[in-house]
Amino acid sequence: MHSHDHGHDHSHHFDTHNRSFAIAVLLNTLFVVIEAVYGLLSGSLALLADAGHNLSDVLGLIMAWAASWLASRAATHSKTYGLKKTTILAALFNALILIAAVGGITWEAIQRLTNPADVAGLTVMVVAGIGVLINGATMMLFIKGQEGDINIRGAFLHMAADTAVSVGVVISGIVLMYTSLDWIDPVVSLVIAAVIFLGTWQLLKDSVNLAVDAVPRGIDPAAVRQRLEGLPGVRSAHHLHIWALSTTENALTVHLVKPDPQGDDRVINDASELLAKEFNIQHTTIQWERDDCECPNASYC
Repeated sequence: MHSHDHGHDHSHHFDTHNRSFAIAVLLNTLFVVIEAVYGLLSGSLALLADAGHNLSDVLGLIMAWAASWLASRAATHSKTYGLKKTTILAALFNALILIAAVGGITWEAIQRLTNPADVAGLTVMVVAGIGVLINGATMMLFIKGQEGDINIRGAFLHMAADTAVSVGVVISGIVLMYTSLDWIDPVVSLVIAAVIFLGTWQLLKDSVNLAVDAVPRGIDPAAVRQRLEGLPGVRSAHHLHIWALSTTENALTVHLVKPDPQGDDRVINDASELLAKEFNIQHTTIQWERDDCECPNASYC
């Protein structure tokens, strides 16, 4: 058996986002307080619903921040991969928290539809306008990092959804200022719930898949097998397993049938390079087999 492991240092990746997380948590905590206070004073369920959602975002941001920090810690004797998988757990818990928030907002909005309350439209509009600025600025902090990391993508999606929701609440405030349509406030709350749910669903699916060691989204096992079988001297590939070590790092183990041992080291290096470059798989373990029927578990023997 030959194991090849790239010595990637991802501590810089996590340190880069420390400032982003700190700013995001500070701004959103401040905004939660503003929304909650003025939501109670104005009687706006839309503001209170968004305040509850933003509170869950603050908790989610703290969780994602903590996971990013833990993932950057060095491996230990008992934790040979370190704590990288905490980023996956953070993404999963973030998704579950948001789904729960959707249920609470929806239930309260339905109750308000049958019993509308007077709402101060100007207050709703001004507070939500502040939210557009804060959430939009926070979203931009994570716009780059979210492309290849579902932990960061969770933070980005929360902020993107919040920005859209705040715009919706501004519209609700404008309508309330010039009409007597009290039902618009719970309707906007239902829209908020729908936006949160739609933005969270893919994150939930991705994080569950990674948590159960499914093949990460964007990696085609058939294409990986084909590329490995195209390496010099390799006759076939089997027992191929691909999973996520964290929200940014992937691993692979495979048995390669290569009758001629000559050039084994070169093929190992070629395999590791192509897997990292083409499939974002950084940690590769390859077991050689010299005969098609050498592996006792090979299905074709």
